[in-house]
Amino acid sequence: MDFTTDTFREGFDALLAAAAAGAADLGEVLETSARVEDGDADSWLREWTAAGGVAWAEANRRQDARRYLHAATYYAAPLPLIGDTDGSVSETALWRRQRTCWERAVELFGGERIALPYERATLPGFFFRAAGAGRRPLVIVDHGGREATSQAWAREGAAAHARGYHWMTFDGPGRQAALVEQGLVLRPDWEAVMTPVLDALIARDDVDSTRIAAVGVEHAGYGVARALAFEHRFVAAVADPGVLDVSTLWTDALPARAHEALVAGAREHFNREMHLAGLFDPAANALLRGRGRWYGLVGRTPFDLYSRVREFRLDDELERITTPILVREDPDERRWPGQARTLFDRLPTGGHLLGAVDPFDWLDRILTP
Repeated sequence: MDFTTDTFREGFDALLAAAAAGAADLGEVLETSARVEDGDADSWLREWTAAGGVAWAEANRRQDARRYLHAATYYAAPLPLIGDTDGSVSETALWRRQRTCWERAVELFGGERIALPYERATLPGFFFRAAGAGRRPLVIVDHGGREATSQAWAREGAAAHARGYHWMTFDGPGRQAALVEQGLVLRPDWEAVMTPVLDALIARDDVDSTRIAAVGVEHAGYGVARALAFEHRFVAAVADPGVLDVSTLWTDALPARAHEALVAGAREHFNREMHLAGLFDPAANALLRGRGRWYGLVGRTPFDLYSRVREFRLDDELERITTPILVREDPDERRWPGQARTLFDRLPTGGHLLGAVDPFDWLDRILTP
């Protein structure tokens, strides 16, 4: 299927990647995609929930881990676009269904659900042991939160397992279950998240504490890089992609007058400009409400939200990074174009790599003695 709508093409590419990693069935992906009308969010939702239902029913009959994983992938596929649909399907209900499928797949695959201490709460995590016994290197996959937790399998988890590493993923504040079920919201100082996660994993008898790597996907490309400025126990990290300033995804699309008001700190002027823009584009208001939930700012003014997002930027912290980083650069990057190279250029000299190389070809040289 040759989708021309950016969000559909992106979703389709993610599904193809999931199929390549065994988290979806390639035939089902192609057949389902062929039934989708390009640009029609209701069509996308209808076809992928139907595919999820087929996989879910078969998984229940056979108690098949792989089919539960497929169902999780298909049910999760419409979630990024559900705000553009007619509202006939509850986002929360669909989220819970894909989550149930994922958790059942984890259980049947022999994965371990873990609770990671975090301030006065815990973060949900999923740990997958490498084949065989003994202490092994560990790859932590921070999935970034826009996609469902199950996507960590396709993103890096399956590859880590194939290389003989333990791997795990977790829902940090503002991401998936930590947001939906616990109300924990995003924070810019991601070291406050990664350090307790690392503490808990280092304490495990089956983990080689001297060979732990982190992979940050999408939004976590910023988070992992930020954490490395303060947390130096990781032996290597991957930023996929490299993100220097999360806020440009928001601010680059602002009208010029609104952007000027934001930079100048002119609250009332900015809110007035955003109100006027919203009169002509009601969908923009819905988008802001959805994004505001990630940051714990639902019901607050646009100025409050945009000002908060502008805190998610890397600056002098970069000078403190000593951990080798692979900064992945995609020439077709849509959300943060050009930032990977800028981030790389600002890192201290030595140990880092820029490019679209296979992360595990690079990680193997560091994690394998």
